Amino acid sequence: MSSLYSNKSKLVEKVFNSVHKKYDLMNDIMSLGAHRIWKRNLISWVGPSEKSKIIDVASGTGDIAKLCSDKTNNKCEIKCVEPNKNMLIEGQKKLQKLNNLTWVLSSAENLPFKNNTFDFYIISFGIRNVSNLEKSLKEAHRVLKRGGRFFCLEFSKVENEILKNIYKKYSNLIPVIGSFVAGNNMPYEYLIRSIDQFHNQEEFSQLLDQAGFFNVEYRNLTNGIAAIHTGWKIEQ
Repeated sequence: MSSLYSNKSKLVEKVFNSVHKKYDLMNDIMSLGAHRIWKRNLISWVGPSEKSKIIDVASGTGDIAKLCSDKTNNKCEIKCVEPNKNMLIEGQKKLQKLNNLTWVLSSAENLPFKNNTFDFYIISFGIRNVSNLEKSLKEAHRVLKRGGRFFCLEFSKVENEILKNIYKKYSNLIPVIGSFVAGNNMPYEYLIRSIDQFHNQEEFSQLLDQAGFFNVEYRNLTNGIAAIHTGWKIEQ
């Protein structure tokens, strides 16, 4: 099993080393630009305050961190945790003027923070790329304060059959588009496969229950192309 986790970790590292300079463009291609709206919906649901302590895991180039910072007049405290060094550097460059952000090179499975530290744990389009999902969710629960809240925005399963067929046909074109735009179709093939193989909304909700979260719920976005999942940490 450890070999399986190691292999996925190496593959994900290779993928993001390939796309780090065009990561934002990649998200635009994969979601037809809708990810920008979805992320604003996420932050609206999170509702961070100026005193919030936030951990943004798989932070990428910092889209979520910037939205949280903007929402709180750049006063909330945000730890941007990114496992890929090249992606982290891109994020630092992009948001270097924001002094309320701290960048940390780390995986979701082994967060370098004490128990009961954060008000909000946010992960956007990163949970399906972790090597050990169960361990990552337990780590999310561990670092949240009692009364803290977990949020995850991720590509999900389309419920409408007509839209599902359309989306599937478009997904098959994404590696071709990626090859034209970025000169490499491998990262896009992996990302499409990772979406297809990830849990559906109900399955992921059950995993959150098992990790110790309470009042778990989700909201579909664009008929389930993506979904926001949330749960509370009630007990220590």
